[in-house]
Amino acid sequence: MNIQMAIKTIATCALFSLVTAGLAHAQGAPGAAAGVEKALAAEPFHIIAPFPPGGPVDVLARILSTGLSERYKQSAVVENLPGAAGNIGMEKVKRAAPDGHTLLVIPAGNLTINPTLMPSFPFNIAEDFVPVSSMAKAPNVLVANAALPVNNAKELVALAKAKPGTLAFASPGVGSGLHLAGELFKAQTGTDLLHVPYKGTPPALNDLLGGAVPLMFSNLPTVLPHIQSGKLKALGITDVVRAPGAPDIPTLAEQGISGVVVTSWYGVLAPRGTPPAVAAQLARDIAELLGRPAVREQLRTQSLAVWLLPPAEFGEHIRNETAGWARIIKARGITAE
Repeated sequence: MNIQMAIKTIATCALFSLVTAGLAHAQGAPGAAAGVEKALAAEPFHIIAPFPPGGPVDVLARILSTGLSERYKQSAVVENLPGAAGNIGMEKVKRAAPDGHTLLVIPAGNLTINPTLMPSFPFNIAEDFVPVSSMAKAPNVLVANAALPVNNAKELVALAKAKPGTLAFASPGVGSGLHLAGELFKAQTGTDLLHVPYKGTPPALNDLLGGAVPLMFSNLPTVLPHIQSGKLKALGITDVVRAPGAPDIPTLAEQGISGVVVTSWYGVLAPRGTPPAVAAQLARDIAELLGRPAVREQLRTQSLAVWLLPPAEFGEHIRNETAGWARIIKARGITAE
């Protein structure tokens, strides 16, 4: 099963031109586009980041805030509204005026995992929000404690099949994207691995380094220093391409394990009712912003790579990934803690 569509990373100025040209066409006549820009320049922006300062959501929200402020000569304030697994910030955006001045920067899990994982999830993503654009992604990697006698994913599969139910993998919590990456790996390889959930990444990583658990799917930037020091072994990247920051680590697909494509990605939504022309203009603004070398370098220092999809394609990606995760969650009987 392929959980994600083919990843469309825009890596050259030529590709950025193709995207922005397509968005310009979607906006309609030049006069209409000018009207949209004038309306956007008429009021301040509010960028909602439903998680605390310091993480990738906050970083991307502030990049977007700076770009919109420069573009439209208006203030663009970032509001960090953590709580209820991101639902507090999402609720504020859901109830905001649909004029393009209140935007939500959000990670994948809130859009594609939580609707199935949480029995009382309070939103219908397709009906309550309008997709504007994806922004960035970070690769994930399957890692093993240095003592585990495997050096690649194929050797891990062989060991797991020889000792079913004895190898464990850690995760930052039940239903997290990294937990589901492990469940997807099990489904695609026919292996029986034990899931050991923790309350966050730090304690899970500590036990992995200490040898209490032998395996973990992790965000690459988090574990890369330990891979470089030899404390952990990198067994495979869970993306369709190798990670720019670690080009020597092969993907799982390169090792014959298909369908395990799980990246940590982030995007922008607007309230329902936001006109398509407004979403298209904002997507064009985001594409231009993320095409700047200084911004791309800023993302690189956060181990994030630019990943852009315009509104319609971003919406389709969300729907497809949600359906894929729903199959895994229901088949494995996973529920929120």
